[in-house]
Amino acid sequence: MGLFRRTNDRDTADPAVTAGAPGQRPPLTWSAQRTIWSDAFGRLATRCLQIILVLLVAIGLVFAMTQLSLVVIPVVLALIFASAMYPFLELLRRKGVPSILATWISLVAIIVILGLVVFLIVEAVQNQIGSLVSQASKGLDQLQSFVKDGPFQIGDDQVQSAIDSGVKFLQSSSFSSGALAGVSAASSFVAGLALFLVVLFFFMKDGPKIWAFLLRPFSGDQFSRAERVGAKTVSTLGGYVRGTATVALVDALGIGIGLFALGVPLALPLAVIVFISAFVPLVGATVAGILAALVALVANGPVAAIIVVAIVVVVNQLEGNFLQPVVMARSLKLHPLVVLIALTAGTIIGGIVGAILSVPIAAVAWGIVTIWNGDDTPAEFARQKRPERQMK
Repeated sequence: MGLFRRTNDRDTADPAVTAGAPGQRPPLTWSAQRTIWSDAFGRLATRCLQIILVLLVAIGLVFAMTQLSLVVIPVVLALIFASAMYPFLELLRRKGVPSILATWISLVAIIVILGLVVFLIVEAVQNQIGSLVSQASKGLDQLQSFVKDGPFQIGDDQVQSAIDSGVKFLQSSSFSSGALAGVSAASSFVAGLALFLVVLFFFMKDGPKIWAFLLRPFSGDQFSRAERVGAKTVSTLGGYVRGTATVALVDALGIGIGLFALGVPLALPLAVIVFISAFVPLVGATVAGILAALVALVANGPVAAIIVVAIVVVVNQLEGNFLQPVVMARSLKLHPLVVLIALTAGTIIGGIVGAILSVPIAAVAWGIVTIWNGDDTPAEFARQKRPERQMK
């Protein structure tokens, strides 16, 4: 009857093995090993291992995205543009316009607007580049005279040596290799632009269908959460682009009108540069304003440059204190420190494009956290659990 009786390991264990050899500690039992990983230091080690694994996965994803930047950047830009155009597409569809026709109308509108901006910039540069070169030559002569006669006491031979060094660089193989790299970058830009337009077309036409297909593996609460994530991503990206475009337009108009009034050459291209650079929060419009001030300094003299600097400061103050809090209140709920860190990380990883994309990506990430457990219920770690001090 005892054939199928379940024996106890403690009853059959060899006493010598259990007790261990004389003078040696007995081997750890399973319960002792569990105690090692379940105490405070064991839980800390487990969390550290989990953090290391998450960081390794994140580093791998960032490395893969940098290696596939020709694909990743056009797709992300297409998603951002499609999110910005989503209200217009929905308006056309509610008016009875077929989806394919609404998509073509939106895409053609984007291409026409971008093409018109490029055409105006090229025309302005062609019409004013001659006068700018002559004025720049005079400005450089004045700068050379200031350097020679000013407090620095730099001689003509030193200035000429610096000019000769610049000429030698232009004639060197380094400059030639840089030019070849520019040709390669131009071809990559054309390929990325073509991919961007194709992906943008399908995102605007079949975006909801594509997202529904990606959600097929989910069900129940996971499906509801994924739906919230998709809706929050589109609303955050769309609101961010539309709000930033409004702020950038105000910056470009304010600084551009000032440049026109002062007679600064290339005022239109500089205004467009201000508009584009305004998509980099905190620093973009300021850097573009400094560029406009430098052009004014070379072409119109120091008084015009000082006036341009004053215009840039006034426009930035009006934008930061009055316009941006109203326009961006719903789409960008990030602390300026978070924005600055995101800008720095994006610039290191992806250069100028990374700086432009870093803040909307950070805004989307925080938006997802705020709806993780419900429409108005953030993730557990992000919930306010006690009264927090508000600084005035």
